[in-house]
Amino acid sequence: MSPNALIPSHRKPRRPSASSRALRAGVTGGFLTLAVTGATVPANAAEKPVSETQEMPTITTALATSAARSADTAEQVAFNYERQALQDSAFSHAAKAAEKHKAEAVKKAKAEAKKKAEEARKAKEAAEARASRSSERSTLSAPSSSTATGSTATLVSFLKAQLGKAYVLGSSGPSSYDCSGLTQAAFSQIGIDLPRVSQDQSTQGTQVGLDNLQVGDILYWGSAGSAYHVGVYIGDGKFIGAQNSSTGIVERPLDYDMPTGAVRVL
Repeated sequence: MSPNALIPSHRKPRRPSASSRALRAGVTGGFLTLAVTGATVPANAAEKPVSETQEMPTITTALATSAARSADTAEQVAFNYERQALQDSAFSHAAKAAEKHKAEAVKKAKAEAKKKAEEARKAKEAAEARASRSSERSTLSAPSSSTATGSTATLVSFLKAQLGKAYVLGSSGPSSYDCSGLTQAAFSQIGIDLPRVSQDQSTQGTQVGLDNLQVGDILYWGSAGSAYHVGVYIGDGKFIGAQNSSTGIVERPLDYDMPTGAVRVL
């Protein structure tokens, strides 16, 4: 045993170091003392940068998300407006086209109605004219006192009186006739002067259809203006004419020798 073992130590008790005292004082006073390069930092001061570092990314992300959503919304609104404008424009064009088509259809319908009305008017006038001419004529068996009917009867009577007479080319009667000489002589009985030859007689008066013949119409064979034969229609589908040297002046049905055309001088 050392001679000094029982002798109280002469070393002074260890005093807490400044850092230990500061640590105890910091804990007691509500501060957290950190031994970083020998400096003491309050506990709340050490925690604050950590809190700020954790919150900043959260705030930045929220703002970015909100801005992105706002941009998307604005883009969608602009797209909707553009699409609506295109639809409105298409509807406007379609409406204008429909109105134009309707106007054209109405105009066409009015033109067709006007045309039909005009055709009906002309048909009515033609029918009235035919009825008027028919009323002015009578059948051969029942002549009337009207001038036209009397003229027609006189014409037919003269022609029938010539039946059986000879056909002689260039003759104008009274004992013989050629075709145009007979018609000229017959119409002279009622005061109508006809040219001498068939070609000229075929262009007198008004051209009429063979399905609309009336008593006294001049029939011709060949073309108008160059006819080679003429005769006179006497009704009931028959005509009288100076046919040729073999037959002389005869009465025949139309289908015996169907004429090419007819003219009306009465």
